[in-house]
Amino acid sequence: MREVNVGEIADKLAEMCISANYDLNKDIYGAICSACEEEVSPIGKNILGQLVENADMAHELRKPICQDTGMAVVFIDVGQDVHLVGGSLTEAINEGVRRGYKDGYLRKSVVSDPLLRVNTGDNTPAVIHYNIVEGDGIHIELAPKGFGSENMSKVYMLKPSDGIEGAKNAVLDCIEKAGPNPCPPMVVGVGIGGDFELVAELAKRALLRPVGSHSHLPHLKEMEEEILERANKLGIGPQGLGGKTTVLGVNIESFATHIAGLPLAVNISCHVTRHAQADI
Repeated sequence: MREVNVGEIADKLAEMCISANYDLNKDIYGAICSACEEEVSPIGKNILGQLVENADMAHELRKPICQDTGMAVVFIDVGQDVHLVGGSLTEAINEGVRRGYKDGYLRKSVVSDPLLRVNTGDNTPAVIHYNIVEGDGIHIELAPKGFGSENMSKVYMLKPSDGIEGAKNAVLDCIEKAGPNPCPPMVVGVGIGGDFELVAELAKRALLRPVGSHSHLPHLKEMEEEILERANKLGIGPQGLGGKTTVLGVNIESFATHIAGLPLAVNISCHVTRHAQADI
């Protein structure tokens, strides 16, 4: 049994909140640079160049990449041989988020009640997904999620008879209807299977995978590649002003489901798609 003080988790998350908002991930940065070279639309190429310049300035000046610094989404895998001490794990996670958003001068975007709309003032509570795994380690992944793209996401409860073609068409329908709203080029996370709530989590987890990676399942890899190709023929382009760079990557995660269902979720992310990870 390994003992871990929850204060370590709070400290690590505070650092991650700042780094995720200041430093564009290498996979996203590389994908935007490549897209800039290949984009045929002059306006699209110019916009992609500005996105690269913006990311460079954020990194050098230690400023947020985007004014919407997101709602903190935390995925935490806790080894079953870990003994947590020093207080509540949930409170430690929220303390890390609280401190990171304060110290990093990041915008506080969370309201305590979805209808009364009173800002909590510290960007908490975070959305937390817990998972108990083997071992004595702790793995944390943070994904600050802006709502310009989150608002474009959808859950579809398809029929089994809709099959692979129906699933592909649903994803493309979501991308096309999103249009310029999620600040394209987008990264598209897709969840397939499970039930109503799990499929949305699968789609959010899919966004954690590096752009350019593919599912190890051949049929899902084929879907990822086809949807990406078809999405980039929609002509939406960077910031919705036309071009062939509408989507940087499509990542699909799947899970078992009921014989009577085919749940599918699409979680759209903007060109930033922030995430950070750490091990304790």
